[in-house]
Amino acid sequence: MNPGVAGIGSASFLADVGHEVPTALLPSLLATTLGAPAAALGLIEGLADALAGVGRLAGGALADDPQRRRTVAVGGYTATAVLSSLLGVATNVWQVGALRAGAWFARGVRVPARNALLADLVPANAYGRAYGFERAMDNLGAIGGPLLALGLVAVFSVRTAILISVIPGVLAALAIIYAISRAAQPAVRERVPIRLRIRPVLRGDLGRLLGAITAFEVGNVAATLLILRATELLTPAHGIEAATSIALGLYVAYNIAATLASIPAGHTSDRLGKRGPILVMTAGITLFGIAYAALAFDTVSYLLLALPFIAAGLAIGCVETAEHAAVAALAPTDLRGSAFGLLATVQSLGNFAASAIAGLLWTLVSPNAAWAYLAAWMGIALIGMLFTRTGRAAEV
Repeated sequence: MNPGVAGIGSASFLADVGHEVPTALLPSLLATTLGAPAAALGLIEGLADALAGVGRLAGGALADDPQRRRTVAVGGYTATAVLSSLLGVATNVWQVGALRAGAWFARGVRVPARNALLADLVPANAYGRAYGFERAMDNLGAIGGPLLALGLVAVFSVRTAILISVIPGVLAALAIIYAISRAAQPAVRERVPIRLRIRPVLRGDLGRLLGAITAFEVGNVAATLLILRATELLTPAHGIEAATSIALGLYVAYNIAATLASIPAGHTSDRLGKRGPILVMTAGITLFGIAYAALAFDTVSYLLLALPFIAAGLAIGCVETAEHAAVAALAPTDLRGSAFGLLATVQSLGNFAASAIAGLLWTLVSPNAAWAYLAAWMGIALIGMLFTRTGRAAEV
């Protein structure tokens, strides 16, 4: 790991800590401080997630140019930090919605630039380790952010705690600036036009890889549904309060497993050569299939429920690391922004589709049917992986 990779990993950790604080405190700000109904939270989060998806597409187009991607990365981290912290001075619901949507758009824009920049910092045989480290730091930030929020509200008001969250966010932007200073300067050349180049990205092995990833993401449900499944299964035996606490504990175990899996997954991906990312991704998808199949069965034992949670955590640590390493290996420098933008968009839309359809099946049929449906998509994704190679990069 070189200093530039350490800088990007630090940025991911600090940024996640920074925006997880207002995320954790947003329900309290809306409901308690501003007196807004629950529907307001759903509308604001839905709008923010939609704009984050748009931001990922826009960020991909901007990040194809090696020089421009540096500016986009710094601007994206800075804007996310400032806009998120300004929630602490919002006086009505529409201000909260505008700031949250703006912050999430900026967060979406920065993702392709950061991922493309990370590929600029390491040789191809170290992509797995680099992306594994970045994913581990991101997951660690997702654990640390809510804990920081808990500590801050024990001392300060909700508004003050949200304002303080600008500090780790700005430190994240400084970490990105440091990482950029450690990267080789891009060659002076004609600037790349700002456009998302989808057709070149979908050619060859990169297109087949994204097809398999799409099948996976359509079955990659939000972790909140895992929490809901555990809560519903445990409530009859333990009561709603204890079931909720146990389910949240299982979610912490999920995040810890994801954090611990990311770096070894990256090392394994590099050690296995060109097929490494595909093999690691296949292992992760298999673990997801096992976890989802297990959740399709009813159990009242929290020890048995811990197994699919941990398996899913290990799985996401493997898959996210390998996805990024494979795209970096197959996308030429001039297409990396578009490739990572398309990957991020597939992840966002796929997660939405998975959660929406699974939620409908859960309500209209049964939870068992929902998890069986998701497990089936993991099987389809595994079939797609059989037709994926990592030998030929897309052509510009």
